[in-house]
Amino acid sequence: MASDRMVVGTLSLKLAIFGSYSLKDKRRVVSSLKDRLKGRFNVSVAEVGSLDHRQQAELGVAMVANEGRFVESALDKLVDYVRQDTSAALVDYRIEVF
Repeated sequence: MASDRMVVGTLSLKLAIFGSYSLKDKRRVVSSLKDRLKGRFNVSVAEVGSLDHRQQAELGVAMVANEGRFVESALDKLVDYVRQDTSAALVDYRIEVF
């Protein structure tokens, strides 16, 4: 039985973008990844750090649902998806569920 409470999950992703030779290259990779994550996982995504580094990106992801296990499972699947992406390498991540 689902509860009537709101659960918020956040995910911090640190990425390396080795094929990026300019900020324009980086923006292309980050924008594409953000769009794919939004469409596939129904989450909100924003670039939140390393804005001036051409080969690093930090993304923040947020998801809202009514069950913590669902949120954690969905964010775990998102991390696995990012790990398999060839345009950026996952360096570190952190999931928090509130």
